Amino acid sequence: MAAASAPGKPKRRWRRWLAVAALLAVYPAFVLVAVYSRFFAADLPGGRNGPADAYRHSLASAVVAYTTSPRLVDLVTQVMERGGEGNRGRAMDAHNNRIGAQIGAAAADWPAMNAAVLQAVRAGAIDASEPDRITWLPPSDWQDRLY
Repeated sequence: MAAASAPGKPKRRWRRWLAVAALLAVYPAFVLVAVYSRFFAADLPGGRNGPADAYRHSLASAVVAYTTSPRLVDLVTQVMERGGEGNRGRAMDAHNNRIGAQIGAAAADWPAMNAAVLQAVRAGAIDASEPDRITWLPPSDWQDRLY
């Protein structure tokens, strides 16, 4: 009897792994759609190293922190930005990721989170050094590309 159920177990495990893999593939797509639908509507300048870049990073981090955990934002930031040492653009991104994660973790709901991120970007500044203020680089460092 036990031998008859053994062939079904690997099949079930395979289905579980497939379901987990599908979920892991769908989540990044969800984050990208959530971020870029707001990003293009905001129409901010400085797609790379400017206010638009700051908005994209802080919003993505807020979405991830709101839907999962700020710890995941920290992990992704460590991998993607490598802490920002020696690179002003990466340091800016890591800084804005931390702020976005704080906003997402504290948000009462989805609309409040989105509004808080946009408000934080509007209150941001060039080379802001305050730990709770969104920052971006001077216009001479901006690039039009979005990645």
